[in-house]
Amino acid sequence: MKFSIEQRFAADVDAVARAYADPGLYAALVGLPKLTQPEVVRHHVDGGTVVLQVRYRFGGELSPAAKAVIDPARLTWVERSIHDLALGTATFEMVPDHYGDRFRCRGSYRFEAVADGCRRHGEGEVRVKALLVGGAVEGAIVSGLREHLVDEVPVVEAFVAAR
Repeated sequence: MKFSIEQRFAADVDAVARAYADPGLYAALVGLPKLTQPEVVRHHVDGGTVVLQVRYRFGGELSPAAKAVIDPARLTWVERSIHDLALGTATFEMVPDHYGDRFRCRGSYRFEAVADGCRRHGEGEVRVKALLVGGAVEGAIVSGLREHLVDEVPVVEAFVAAR
């Protein structure tokens, strides 16, 4: 399933792009619904390029159909991202700790200046291999991602304002 996502921030485009490449932001993402506290497992800076790996654990509720094929306790993954701060772009891939043969998600983000701040536009694709319920699980993942990104905006804005 292909998806696109947009977030808007009342902050400078460069500051928002740098925030997403900063491991400190992920320590601030506490108490958001559906995900537990993210854990930065790798952060490497090479000039204007930042490689970041962040482990996530699903903390929400799954539907009975999803629970039939997925153990919620094993729903963890590492988001590997490469941020090009000069271009204001990032690519990402979500690599599951379990179910690697059944799940794939990758995409990219663009940070763009808008009249009232910054827009982060993302595009990607998620694939779940699960007989009969794969499409429903993909839809639930994209829906959950959208909800999470809405909840993330005030945390990012507060993080940028504190810098």
